[in-house]
Amino acid sequence: MTLWFLLPLAVFASLLLTWLLRRYALAKSLMDIPNARSSHSVPTPRGGGVAIVVTFLALLPLLGWAGWLGWPSVIGLLGGGAWVAVVGFLDDHGHIAARWRLLAHFIGAGWLLAWLPALPQLALAGYNFDLGLVGYGLAALMLVWLLNLYNFMDGIDGIASIEAITVCVGGALLYALIGIPMLAAAPLLLAACVGGFLVWNFPPARIFMGDAGSGFLGLILGGMTLQAAWVTPQLLWGWLILLGMFIVDATFTLLRRLLRGDKVYEAHRSHAYQYASRQYGAHLPVTLAVLAINVLWLLPWACIVALGYVDGLLALLISWLPLVLLAVRFNAGQLEQVK
Repeated sequence: MTLWFLLPLAVFASLLLTWLLRRYALAKSLMDIPNARSSHSVPTPRGGGVAIVVTFLALLPLLGWAGWLGWPSVIGLLGGGAWVAVVGFLDDHGHIAARWRLLAHFIGAGWLLAWLPALPQLALAGYNFDLGLVGYGLAALMLVWLLNLYNFMDGIDGIASIEAITVCVGGALLYALIGIPMLAAAPLLLAACVGGFLVWNFPPARIFMGDAGSGFLGLILGGMTLQAAWVTPQLLWGWLILLGMFIVDATFTLLRRLLRGDKVYEAHRSHAYQYASRQYGAHLPVTLAVLAINVLWLLPWACIVALGYVDGLLALLISWLPLVLLAVRFNAGQLEQVK
């Protein structure tokens, strides 16, 4: 099976499964009802992200059999992703206390880390550093934060899907630039799975992703980031640059709410992208802006880092600075006025 057959198959399977999930949600009245904390105004079916999860996990072993991805990486992504998706699914259909969700997230992160050949070294100022056990702790925190911030950032139509697709396609390009195009298969497969779902999730969305899909994407993208860094340490910075839109908005918002003493585990709509969507009166302009920033600003910086032209940390700081300014401009984390 060639990759160019597998990718269209992934798009079609995800698209079809999302359609079936939407019909099921409508039949069973599994709807996301708007409230004071919502960014939408029309009841919408939820749980469509399960299509991404099922399609990706079903096709991922084919990458191992074809030799496009090592089996330890396949097993790490498969086990960690499935675990987090099940936890998110249960939370979507009931409620899991925040402390138990967090514990489950660290278990998923631990599984993924256990299947890495070794922890990637950290590239700083031309030197590579082995962080040892401290590095594993930092890596686990990174994975759990990416998982949760992806949940936080999945708040308007299409934004989480666009972020995942652009990051994955960008990550695949980085592999091609450094001469290892075979490793682009996994991120391209994930992009294809999300692409099928996006057909139904593009503004105005006809189904929402839900925690099962968004948490899964956060963990898998984090896992792919660490796997890329294991190939070459500079790629860690490249993937983090690509993820900058979500990382900066979510982290800036969290820090501002922490400093104000808010209960950060409670639902809110004070992210920069949420304020922006209310200011412009629609989701589409904001989702397209994320697409443009990822492709026209963050991707070029990630490419020059992968090619070794600029130090990774320096490029990250330069590329993220305008994102911080955007977060300030759109009042990320500011106390919201709920009417």
